Amino acid sequence: MNKRVVITGIGGICGLGSCVADIWAAMCEGRSAIGVLSSPCLHDITARTGCAIRDLPQHEIERKQILSMDRFSVLAVLAAREAVQQAGLTASDKNRYRLGATVGVGVCGWEAIEQDYRAMLLQGRKRTGAFTAPKVMPGAAARHVSMDLGLRGPVYGVTSACSSSNHAIASAVDQIRCGRADAMVAGGADAPLIWGVVKSWEAMRVLSPDTCRPFSANRQGAVLGEGAGMILLESYDHARARGAEILAELAGAGLSADAFDIAAQTIEGPEAAIRACLADAGLVPEEVDYLNAHGTGTKPNDQIETAAIKRAFGDHAYRMSVSSTKSMHAHCLGASGALELIACVMAIRHGIVPPTANYEQPDPDCDLDVTPNVARERKVKVTLSNSFAFAGTNAVLAIKAA
Repeated sequence: MNKRVVITGIGGICGLGSCVADIWAAMCEGRSAIGVLSSPCLHDITARTGCAIRDLPQHEIERKQILSMDRFSVLAVLAAREAVQQAGLTASDKNRYRLGATVGVGVCGWEAIEQDYRAMLLQGRKRTGAFTAPKVMPGAAARHVSMDLGLRGPVYGVTSACSSSNHAIASAVDQIRCGRADAMVAGGADAPLIWGVVKSWEAMRVLSPDTCRPFSANRQGAVLGEGAGMILLESYDHARARGAEILAELAGAGLSADAFDIAAQTIEGPEAAIRACLADAGLVPEEVDYLNAHGTGTKPNDQIETAAIKRAFGDHAYRMSVSSTKSMHAHCLGASGALELIACVMAIRHGIVPPTANYEQPDPDCDLDVTPNVARERKVKVTLSNSFAFAGTNAVLAIKAA
């Protein structure tokens, strides 16, 4: 259970770019990809702000497989391929039963569901598509990653709303620590820019009419985006034995539940997850250099998260760097934590803290150093990544320099 788990590959796709290099470059520039959604399917949506992927890269996924894939599964496969390629790990007859995948998903395959509903209710079609059921299941992305890469070890989906990818990554760490796998592809994917999904978020009155301004006093809400982030996790011994470059160490995870309300948060739940993460990683608060916040840009979330950080870190909360990269790639729901973990790994490797973009006005209730608008050079050895979800399902990850 004490096996060290390391990161040897990272992959991502979102509105900021179709690979990690492009995503990181945009983050360092403080460039937000949030804009007006132009999809015709959103014809009567009032909140037309979002962060869409303009064009998918050439992927050469076999047509037979594409027919059974919803968009979120395609995004997961693209990000997983990049992570595995960087890691230089290939499944073979000798190792494929020791390689697995866990993929977090927030809202599953709504693209296929909506296409079928429109066809049946508006166009009079009598039945759904033949592959709709396997397309839309929350575990579909993990299955497609396993089929695409030939992984036959532990493979399953994880769903816990906005914490899905952090839960999936924590679960993958456990598989390696327990000895069930030598390496796991883990992360999250979501494609929620669909009429029914956006309409439901609009009804909650939490969507911003213009952009995402986490921690800024004039913030007006969250912005939805689509994307995927995946990392390749290995036991330290496995990575060293095959001569892999170690990008960082996944040092620990902390999980908790508020057990309070389906939408409202508590301070105690996030605080408990942060403390549990530090304990699992064997860290003290003063060792953390950078925290990638959940930072959705809603009034209560940012205030509660700030309070939880202060409780968990004490005076050190004011000395470490904090930022919310959702200000640039928006809230990609089940993919957000994985995209933010990429930011944490790259911050360690490059000594740069990505900023909180769109920041305009200080909020006395959010008075930490949120790295407003401009990236900052800083020696980063230890980072934390917060993910907090509906009903208070909290997941925090700790990443250390290799």
